[in-house]
Amino acid sequence: MRIKKWGLLLILVAGVAIGAAAPQKGGEEETGPYEVVPNWPQPLHNDGWTWGSTAAVWAESPDRVFVFQRGELEELKDPVGGGGLPKRVATQAKPRWERCLMVFDRNGKLVESWQQHDDKFVRPHRVAISPYDAEKNVWLVDDGAHQVFKFTNDGKKLLMVLGEKQKPGNDPYHFNRPTDIAFLPNGDFYVTDGYNNTRVVKYSKDGKYLFEWGKPGKGPGEFNLVHGISIDVDKQRVYVSDRSNSRIQVFDLNGKYIEEWNNIRSPYYLALSKDQELIVSDGVTQKILKYDLAGKLLYSWGTFGPFPGGLWGVHQVSVDSEGNLYVAEVFNGRVQKFRPKPGADRAKLAGQTVHSLTR
Repeated sequence: MRIKKWGLLLILVAGVAIGAAAPQKGGEEETGPYEVVPNWPQPLHNDGWTWGSTAAVWAESPDRVFVFQRGELEELKDPVGGGGLPKRVATQAKPRWERCLMVFDRNGKLVESWQQHDDKFVRPHRVAISPYDAEKNVWLVDDGAHQVFKFTNDGKKLLMVLGEKQKPGNDPYHFNRPTDIAFLPNGDFYVTDGYNNTRVVKYSKDGKYLFEWGKPGKGPGEFNLVHGISIDVDKQRVYVSDRSNSRIQVFDLNGKYIEEWNNIRSPYYLALSKDQELIVSDGVTQKILKYDLAGKLLYSWGTFGPFPGGLWGVHQVSVDSEGNLYVAEVFNGRVQKFRPKPGADRAKLAGQTVHSLTR
């Protein structure tokens, strides 16, 4: 009798083992080579308010992730409506103007909140740090204020302001809804300007106007919503997101037109990686796109939705030194952290992103 019982037990154990080893059925690989990191970031409050329209994210390191948002919104307990559609568009809700710039650690814990600067901002748009700056000063672009700010890394000191608050213009020191910034090794930088103006403006490291290029239109060197910029210093190339023309234009460092990459429906954001690839977010297809620097599409992934791993309006992307990918979503009103799946194909992953690239 004891032998029979042991035999039955072995059969049951073997059955469990076989069941556990069975391959998963179904699934759509919605998040490509990544998986969502749960509970990142941790809740901001317990008072019924949460993330607003989240415009920008920049991973200085895995333990120092900057997020720039457009105030806070009343929390929805369930953001998913009928058919899996979002219940709310974050850009259309009414925010309270708090915690526009925040910093999180690898566990999603809030470690800094620059609330002392909330009154400076009108419509946060981008956050960036020059890869050549040993002090890691923080640059913020606010298209509603028509201004570009440079802060110390801890936010305690405002070092530079370009533009006048809520005074749009189209001259060397006024913007009309600027959108992005990129840097050269000597400290000079380019600003895309942007929603209403159609130009790229270059400044010296101390903020002196140098030159600009661009005008409205669909031809070479013309723009319809200049929304993003990255620089390959070695190849002397400037990549510019010409969003409403559904293309990326490529120029030399002096603004001379070289070529364009077409049929990208709405390139919201672009950033070069240390792997010599261009990472692009598409605001129409809700995909993350990966190109080589000849414009060849290498891989793409992304699915529309408000659920964990879904995407809606990815306005900025950043990849940290450990390969974690962060996305800021203006329409879902959140930032998500993705990590590579175990055994993920490295060819499908995005390399660490920078705003300027030099080997």
